[in-house]
Amino acid sequence: MMARSGLSLLLAAALLFGNAAAHAHNYHMGITDISYNANTGATEVIHTYTAHDVEALLGSLHHRRFDLGQPEDQAVFRRYLDKQFYITAGGRRLPLQWVGLKADAAQVTVYQELPGMALPSGAVLHHAVLADFIPSQRNTVNLGATPSGPAAQSLEFSAATPERALP
Repeated sequence: MMARSGLSLLLAAALLFGNAAAHAHNYHMGITDISYNANTGATEVIHTYTAHDVEALLGSLHHRRFDLGQPEDQAVFRRYLDKQFYITAGGRRLPLQWVGLKADAAQVTVYQELPGMALPSGAVLHHAVLADFIPSQRNTVNLGATPSGPAAQSLEFSAATPERALP
């Protein structure tokens, strides 16, 4: 009888913790910081995403496991990011360059830059990273203040709002 009640308690605990783990990651978000670096004359773009979401996306698209520590797997993610995140001005894409990627068990951080330029007035940002895969994905863009531009501010992007004009 004692063994049976112990087993029941163990089973109940497993169900409770299993349910909690299944709901632990129910908010899908990305953070992108865009700022002008006066020392280098470049606009720097830093993206941070949840590693689990990026791995699930890549696995779903390509039906295999990915290791973002490997250059060939980074190239796959880079091609995806280049399609889903870009900046235009006057109807033309700006020359956003890939600087690098850092991945660990918790997050994926991507570094890009617009060399030799600040964001031009009237630029439009397209940010749909992961929003095509996860309908509830929210991408927040933090724009740093520039000497001649507006104060720092944040913009939100989603599947319903993948594009916005920057101030």
